[in-house]
Amino acid sequence: MEIELSKGGRFNLSKEAPNLKKVAIGLGWQINKAGQTCDIDASVFMLGANGKIPDEKYFIFYNNLESVDGSLRHSGDNRTGEGNGDDETIYVDLAKVNPAIQEIVFVVTIHQGQEKNQNFSQIKNAFIKIYNHENKNSLARYNLREAFSQETALEFGRLYKKENEWRFQAVGEGYSSGLQSFVDKYIVETKQEEKKVEPKVEIPVVTSYIDITKKAEINLLKAKVDIVLEKKGISKNVARVALVLDISGSMNHQYNSGAVQAFLERIVPIASRLDDNKTLDVWFFGSKSKRTKSVTEINVDGYINKECGENKRALLVFKMPSLMIELGGGNNESLVIKDVIKKYTQEEPSKLPTLIVFLSDGGVTDEQGIKKSVIDAAKYPIFWQFVGLAGSNYGILERLDTMGDRIVDNADFFHVDDLGKITDEQLYERLLNEFPSWMKQATARGILS
Repeated sequence: MEIELSKGGRFNLSKEAPNLKKVAIGLGWQINKAGQTCDIDASVFMLGANGKIPDEKYFIFYNNLESVDGSLRHSGDNRTGEGNGDDETIYVDLAKVNPAIQEIVFVVTIHQGQEKNQNFSQIKNAFIKIYNHENKNSLARYNLREAFSQETALEFGRLYKKENEWRFQAVGEGYSSGLQSFVDKYIVETKQEEKKVEPKVEIPVVTSYIDITKKAEINLLKAKVDIVLEKKGISKNVARVALVLDISGSMNHQYNSGAVQAFLERIVPIASRLDDNKTLDVWFFGSKSKRTKSVTEINVDGYINKECGENKRALLVFKMPSLMIELGGGNNESLVIKDVIKKYTQEEPSKLPTLIVFLSDGGVTDEQGIKKSVIDAAKYPIFWQFVGLAGSNYGILERLDTMGDRIVDNADFFHVDDLGKITDEQLYERLLNEFPSWMKQATARGILS
């Protein structure tokens, strides 16, 4: 007999069905208005006793459909919510759950909800239920009755262990920042020495993003990149990835505040997922330009200080990175663009697509040189994603989408006032906004094969 739960209600699975090991969690919803589309995703966080995921592979979603211990499987992404019954189902074999896992949290999020001005007020008849996987008998069900006017994410329910018994709780808590809400909640700042894992449990421990290795942050960001790549249909593509950084005098605050290092750390996961060598090539430019050491997950920590601030006198006396002094305080975008083209077309030619992320705070001076360089580069497998940071004089960079005389549109631009205030999901959506469509156009034109 199915038990209907209210918000916060609990169900003791081990007592009500003591021999049941294989259960299914069904989640369903419908869209309020006919013809309206809303891409809703179910995800799962499998947590240790400290309330955090012990490894990135215990974060289950449509691009990672099975947990590393083989105990949990996701049915896959349903993008429409059409029809009755379960829209997405999570299958759990309780006998296989790693002993380190003490809680399994089921969440539902609206993909790009904030960007599309969508929230759970546009959803009706949402439910979560737990049932016997083998005979389909429903055990407990929670129908969402709460009204959400701004929330784009919902912690729907959870399975958890208490006194060695599995129990289920209807949660029904809404959040307004999408999947990021749960990322912040279940992967947070914890010092490595505070983490304790039972000796017999052989699972890798994820370090926090304030730890020197930055492993947890990178793993988490890679999962977010995976979501965007899958949504855009390029999860199986391979490319080359590079980063060009403005180090002119007006960028001094961005370097000293750590904003550039933080931005670099958010770009490395794109290279980890897309780049053929899992490396990120890096250029800096001011009045002159310079190639520096490529970045990987291993050497990303402290990279900006190592490459830009070795001259302590420059830091102490001039209050700016020594590389900023070396390259001059001006802006010469066309010079560095030419060097990027030279590397990927003459020195290391390849038929792979190349994604260049180009960060600048404006102050563009050589508009004709930039325009000519980007037009010339259109015949090569190179796409330019320009990012304007806290500036105003972006000049030709803002007009690239409407610029003619190119075989394909090979550039995009967006600007942000503060990199720290844009979520990872928003950043990756924007960075990879036009890259997939460019690849299709470039393939049609014979630039890519």
